[in-house]
Amino acid sequence: MPSVCVVYHSGFGHTKVQAEHVAKGAEAVEGTEVHLLPAEDFKAPVDHQYGPEWDVLMQADAIVFGCPTYMGSASAVLKQFMEHSSGAWFGAAWKDKIAAGFTNSASWSGDKLNTLQGIFIFAMQHQMVWVGLDLMPGNNSSTGTPEDLNRVGCFSGAMAQSNADEGPDVAPPEADRKTAEHLGRRVAEAAARWGAA
Repeated sequence: MPSVCVVYHSGFGHTKVQAEHVAKGAEAVEGTEVHLLPAEDFKAPVDHQYGPEWDVLMQADAIVFGCPTYMGSASAVLKQFMEHSSGAWFGAAWKDKIAAGFTNSASWSGDKLNTLQGIFIFAMQHQMVWVGLDLMPGNNSSTGTPEDLNRVGCFSGAMAQSNADEGPDVAPPEADRKTAEHLGRRVAEAAARWGAA
């Protein structure tokens, strides 16, 4: 039974919605155990000893990282989590775990790719195995619509766009939520295959 952790930070609730849909997609894969984990709940290690909140990550088969894109890169809360994980890095504790990423911003671009690249490099430093999004870009032709999956058009991970004047009850829109679910399902399926190999 694969175990998938979704570690996320959300400043205004929009990225939390995206994280919940990543988790929902992973849960749709039969037998998958899913943990939705706010990044701010992870404390810095003391004397190189990690608290119990880190144990679930150590046992996971896959970890999906997500945060809003602030000022062109990952939010400070997720970056702090990344730095706190250096002990796991030193011991190669996450080696060969599946990894993926997602991000959200108000702008269509907002330099979200830079955020996903930062998460990707972090995962590579941990010797993880990256899973991207296997969807062609949506809404980029005369026959496309805003309801298309991957409407923001990313292969690295799931991107969402949330209007700045709308709350998380409506933003990100349904297409981005379904894209997040697709990523979560893909990660869970990859974790199951990787574990059976």
